[in-house]
Amino acid sequence: MARVTNSTTAPDVSVEMPAPALIRAFRGDRPDTLPVWFMRQAGRSLPEYRELREGVAMLDACLRPELAAEITLQPVRRHGVDAAILFSDIVVPLRLAGVDVEIAPGVGPVVADPVRTASDVDRLVAHRPGDPSAVVEAIRIILDELGTATPLIGFAGAPFTLAAYLVEGRPSRDHLAARTLMHADPATWRRLMRWTADLSGEFLRAQVEAGARAAQLFDSWAGSLSLADYEAHAAPYSARALARIEDLGVPRVHFGTGTGELLGAMRDAGADVVGVDYRIPLDEANRRLGGRTPLQGNIDPALLDAPWPVLEAHVRDVVERGRAAPGHVVNLGHGVPPSTDPTVLTRVVELVHSL
Repeated sequence: MARVTNSTTAPDVSVEMPAPALIRAFRGDRPDTLPVWFMRQAGRSLPEYRELREGVAMLDACLRPELAAEITLQPVRRHGVDAAILFSDIVVPLRLAGVDVEIAPGVGPVVADPVRTASDVDRLVAHRPGDPSAVVEAIRIILDELGTATPLIGFAGAPFTLAAYLVEGRPSRDHLAARTLMHADPATWRRLMRWTADLSGEFLRAQVEAGARAAQLFDSWAGSLSLADYEAHAAPYSARALARIEDLGVPRVHFGTGTGELLGAMRDAGADVVGVDYRIPLDEANRRLGGRTPLQGNIDPALLDAPWPVLEAHVRDVVERGRAAPGHVVNLGHGVPPSTDPTVLTRVVELVHSL
């Protein structure tokens, strides 16, 4: 809880302010109002975002403090969601560390020099985590508007996802090159993963120290791994990244796509909350996690464009299934599609709050 001190009289009177609903749910509580926010809520679906981003490259927008702050705040103002999430990208830490990476429109992150060999990794790990001051300044601006009622969530890509982009050089369907390096040269893979873990961990720590009240580790591509490969070659490095903020006491959320078979391992890597994509229902996710882990999710983004009665029934079902978990934060099972009508998101927030 936040402590507010009234210093106008003597002695001082201190009042304990209740934690926001989102933080309470992340900690396994059931607040009166069910909290909701959306992955990729800041960005492509909002006309005000598209106007603001006109002529500005994605990674440049992430690293211009005033711009990143404004984009972060737009969906909070429009939708009334229960959290802001820092406007950033999975590959921002790579850019800060000096890696030549760009977001190609219609493609995604593209790395100019993919990392495929031991010597490639030697050159890469010579790069140290870059200066996060632009991100820290953005957070300062964000918090000036948010105050204490609406928490800010910090965000970083998980080590495996960063490594997959570095090895593949661009998005991939099966991440064959990354999985090949994992098995063909495990020593080189371990060095690469230690480096990406430290990069992710430091990026999360900078955000939390600047005032983020929760942190999410996003593993876009972990679903390409078997459980055995995930446990042996990815989970230890997610644990290394999450451990970097353990002493700061904020809830740690771990989310990945296609990870229904990995949920327990993702939780055991050091997460307080597990994000669930749209592929399995929340009551089944809760069963797989032993009924002791708060959940986040898992509205199917495809239904955001369905007729309202179809979407409403789906949201109600997600909320009902989420009651099985000790805590539940409603979210999507992936990010907001760029074609989504923003008024639909606002309506979903109102529905969730009414439940």
